[in-house]
This record gives sequence, structure tokens and C-alpha cells, in this order.
Amino acid sequence: MNDTKLDSRFFESTRGRIVMLLRSTTMTVNEIAARLNLTDNAIRAHLLSLERDRLVEQKGIIKGFRKPHHTYGLTDEARHLFPKPYAFLFNRLVEVLKRNVSPGTLTNSLQDVGRSIAQENTSDDGTAMQARLDDVLKTLEALGGAARLEEQNGQTVIKSDSCPFNEVVSEHPEVCKVAESMIAEIVGKEVKEVCDRTTSPKCCFEIDGDKAVPKPA
Repeated sequence: MNDTKLDSRFFESTRGRIVMLLRSTTMTVNEIAARLNLTDNAIRAHLLSLERDRLVEQKGIIKGFRKPHHTYGLTDEARHLFPKPYAFLFNRLVEVLKRNVSPGTLTNSLQDVGRSIAQENTSDDGTAMQARLDDVLKTLEALGGAARLEEQNGQTVIKSDSCPFNEVVSEHPEVCKVAESMIAEIVGKEVKEVCDRTTSPKCCFEIDGDKAVPKPA
């Protein structure tokens, strides 16, 4: 990266505001322009500069009314510039737990964490599945993810190119059980974690619409 500095003056600039918008999600040019009340061409110019500085990169493509739109997000290099003391603490906590409890107990504890998060973000039992799925996306976004729904072979899949536990799961893949159990608790269905933890971790959770989530003993 060049001499771009992420100081208070940078974050007051348009480029800095774009970086902050992309810190926890991915967005299209149109979405960024609408949030910052600027033209699409102005945003494209700023994104080009941020791409040169290796702070922002294209993350994917979504369907548009007339043509597909690229989505943009922060690079791993940019994310590491933000201080995240909770990630350091979480890493150390899992390390200590691994030394002091059995693998089964560790998994159960992580699942309990996920269920407790879900209980604070779950709609009433009678809520339709789509509303529950919306609750999942909102909860993952609040945790720092950028989740979306996809249909694959008739199965609902939740994906995110921005893992909320990015700094932890590469070293401790068990942490994905937090999100897996959280999603299962919210939707009331069994969920299978099939995340990609190579290089930049990406979330992927398959929802089994035919199986209700079993209640913990």
C-alpha cells in the first residue's frame, strides 16, 4: 500500500467515508452514491483511487435492472489496519479453553454462545421463515459480516464474503459453531456449516428446511 494514512483527517474525507461504509459489508457504486449523496461517477473515481491503494477491491457481481453491478468491499490489508482488541482476546480465550476442556465441551460452549446471541435477535415463534432469515442477516451484519441469501438446488444457503470472526477462525475453526448454532436457533431448522477458511475466510451455512433444530439437552 502507498502512503495513505488512516487517520482522523482521512476518515473525514469522501474516501474515508467510503472505507467506513465498507467496513462491515459490501456495496455497489449506486448504493455508496446514495448513502453519500454523490454521483456514480464521483464514487467510481474514489473507488479507483482506493483500489490503487489496495484498500478496496471488487468482491462480486449482483443482478441489476439493466446490467449486473460490481460489489466492493475492503481488502484484507485494509481490515488489518483497524484495531480489533476483541479478536486478540477471543483468540487467547479459545486457546485457554482448548487447553483446559475437552473438544466436546468447547463445542458445546461455543454453541451456547451462538444460541444466546440468537435469543436476543429472534422474532416470535409464529414469525414466517423469511422474517427469521432477515433476522439472521441483520444479526450477522451487526457482528461484522456481510451476509446474503442464495438458493442452491432447492436449499437455502447463507453466505458472507466477510467473516465476522475473520481474525479467529483461521486458527480456531471451531468458532464457526457460534454462527452455526445462532442461525439454527433463529430459523428453527438444522444448519450445516461449510465455511471456506482458506486465505480470506468466507461464511457458508446450509439450512435444512425439512429438519427442525434439536433442542439442547
